[in-house]
Amino acid sequence: MGMRVSTFVQHGSLAVLLGLAPSLLWAQTNCDDGAGPLSSGALQGTTQQQIIEKFAAKETLFKQARNNYTFRQDITVQEFDGLSVSGEYRSVRDITYDDKGSRVETVVFAPQPSLRQLAISREDEEDFRTKIAFVMTTEEIPRYNLIYAGQQHVDEIDTYVFDIAPKTIEQGQRYFQGRIWVESHDFQIVKTCGKTVPETVAGNSKKNKNVQENLSPTFVTYREQIDGQYWFPTYTRADDTLHFRMGDVRMREIIKYTDYKRFAVKSKIIYKGEVKDDPAQPPAKKP
Repeated sequence: MGMRVSTFVQHGSLAVLLGLAPSLLWAQTNCDDGAGPLSSGALQGTTQQQIIEKFAAKETLFKQARNNYTFRQDITVQEFDGLSVSGEYRSVRDITYDDKGSRVETVVFAPQPSLRQLAISREDEEDFRTKIAFVMTTEEIPRYNLIYAGQQHVDEIDTYVFDIAPKTIEQGQRYFQGRIWVESHDFQIVKTCGKTVPETVAGNSKKNKNVQENLSPTFVTYREQIDGQYWFPTYTRADDTLHFRMGDVRMREIIKYTDYKRFAVKSKIIYKGEVKDDPAQPPAKKP
């Protein structure tokens, strides 16, 4: 997932994000949960570049089509003291889009947060909107290195697997880094697992005791086919330990996307330079 969690620390130096010791009874984000063995054999009947071009074109369509759907986003972020939940952030939002395609959020449930070690930052909110539901469009492809990792059976679906990372890091920009699974028939991304980079530190002078750190947990996002056409994100989970200067913080994040519904805004889909009616919209009735 691409969430970043923020906290304020008093002293020390930024620790490197490390995995948990095997002795700790804590379930980390498992990118291979529900997946069969990875087959790294050579591609047959296609090339890496052809697959990339196909799924990037489908992702471009997906991004435009999703702007014609309303849905509900239910966000839960929890911090832990041992194995017990010690604080929680919760936000339930209805997502719509105006006639210009701009995202409109309506908060329907948001109790007072009880987080004590973590704080939801501006970067977190941006990740809730974009990076967690990562979209690899044709426009995004030049910004990333993609390496074919093999083929894998994931929850009854045959997929091509790619490892991706940004080519360069531009100031003020964040990127997805991790692994994506592409359905081998429809060439649509059905699963992503990774984190948002770069992780940032603000005010990290030795003399500055109020240091803000933004660390990203590893998250996995699953998609499901909606209306028989588009693979939209429906569930995100992160279980991780964030290594702040003040110490380690165990956290869990769960995001659910539900109630996808088309709404009556007439739009056009641009595909390979041609303008087409959005296939997600019902056909116009003849007079």
